[in-house]
Amino acid sequence: MNKTDLKDFLDSKVEQYNNPKFIESDPIQIPHQFSLKEDIETSGFLTATIAWGNRKSIINNAKRLMELLDNSPYDFIMNHDEGDLEKLQPFVHRTFNGDDTIQFIKSLKHIYVAHNGLESVFAKHAENISLQTSISKFKTTFFEIEHLNRTQKHVSDPLKNSAAKRINMFLRWMIRNDKTGVDFGIWKSLSPAQLSCPLDVHSGNVARKLGLLKRKQNDGKALMELDIALRNFDQNDPVKYDFALFGLGVFEGF
Repeated sequence: MNKTDLKDFLDSKVEQYNNPKFIESDPIQIPHQFSLKEDIETSGFLTATIAWGNRKSIINNAKRLMELLDNSPYDFIMNHDEGDLEKLQPFVHRTFNGDDTIQFIKSLKHIYVAHNGLESVFAKHAENISLQTSISKFKTTFFEIEHLNRTQKHVSDPLKNSAAKRINMFLRWMIRNDKTGVDFGIWKSLSPAQLSCPLDVHSGNVARKLGLLKRKQNDGKALMELDIALRNFDQNDPVKYDFALFGLGVFEGF
């Protein structure tokens, strides 16, 4: 396919998958349970954090986590006491355990109390066409309180060559809003033009088959390469093509 044909093909796949039906089988359904901005972003962040492995397991565990947070994640984060945290101890999703969960709740409270919330922290170090430095700075801020060293592995750092798939996915959820009803677009201080594609096994494999990506590893350098390719198709909203790449890989076995 030439560039025009490839763009047309990908645009058609975006249209096919970027619609409310997508929500039913995707972890984004968890923040869609809420209407308060802070509930959407905290439930979204926690869900994205455990979004690796089997999708059904991710969704079930994210639902369970919301139940443990009394289905009011922001209120729990801001008003919990030490006794409330004890019930989080049994929670586990793969290598993310109860200690990590408790640390995340404490760090999120710190983000809202000391730094005016998640959106404010990510916006502070945003660059014109990249939020990868923002993600790295966010990790520093997230762990500036006393914390367990083991928990640091659950927040990626793009400046250490991570593709940071889960945080890039979370940022897509919060920032994109194309009126289709999938992504939320509740963060107005940041633009879809700054987003990077959540790069994982599925999107990476499809991108290579389509000639959008040559690098073999799904790392920070590959993300940069894919960013450039997708911005050639739409510089204002490059990450809409995540729907095409993901849909082709997961639903069509492309």
